[in-house]
Amino acid sequence: MLSPNDWTNLPERRAFTYTPPSDPLKIIYTDDDLLIIDKPSGLLSVPGRDNPDSAQTRLLDLHPESLLVHRLDMATSGLMAFARNKPAQRHLGLQFERRHTTKTYIARVAGQVAGKSGRINMPLIADWPNRPRQMVSWELGKPSVTDWEVLEHEDFATRLALHPITGRSHQLRVHSWAMGHPILGDRIYAVDEVFNAAPRLHLHAWKLGLRHPKDGTHVHFEAECMF
Repeated sequence: MLSPNDWTNLPERRAFTYTPPSDPLKIIYTDDDLLIIDKPSGLLSVPGRDNPDSAQTRLLDLHPESLLVHRLDMATSGLMAFARNKPAQRHLGLQFERRHTTKTYIARVAGQVAGKSGRINMPLIADWPNRPRQMVSWELGKPSVTDWEVLEHEDFATRLALHPITGRSHQLRVHSWAMGHPILGDRIYAVDEVFNAAPRLHLHAWKLGLRHPKDGTHVHFEAECMF
């Protein structure tokens, strides 16, 4: 068993083959302006250079009018919002850009997190020689803030609710790692013991709140966490 201090030693780059799940795309909600899906772990949000299969392309097969609003990491599961027309896309896109949405993720992280809640305020920047890895940089990083609260302590792990205030790439994964508790199953940031502790990245976009693009009313969505 590694000590908690060893969990923050970054691993060597792991080999990876894109093998997305073949299950039908799960649509949580739809109306004339808005589409909400529950993206499975392992499926790209948008097509990659060599990987055309993605949540966006699968949704276009079902709803050709659907328009991208935001993204999730490939390994992250949970709620993604799409628009069904250009005005709705602009309305929703501005909400995400201006941080007017509310987002809650569930994560299982290595070890016993001390305390009941807290805030991680660590600026992030791309680690260009090791892309897609991101890193903390107090000199060059962009402001990145995550609030957290403990949901449950387990023998080896802690279940957290994570509330990203900003929306940087890999923010929740890097912030969890930097606080000494990397997310179980994280191929990019977790050492072998933590990576092998789960069959996938244990990070799920659980709840999403936003204003409906038609009339501005607050709407809230939830996708069941499967770990």
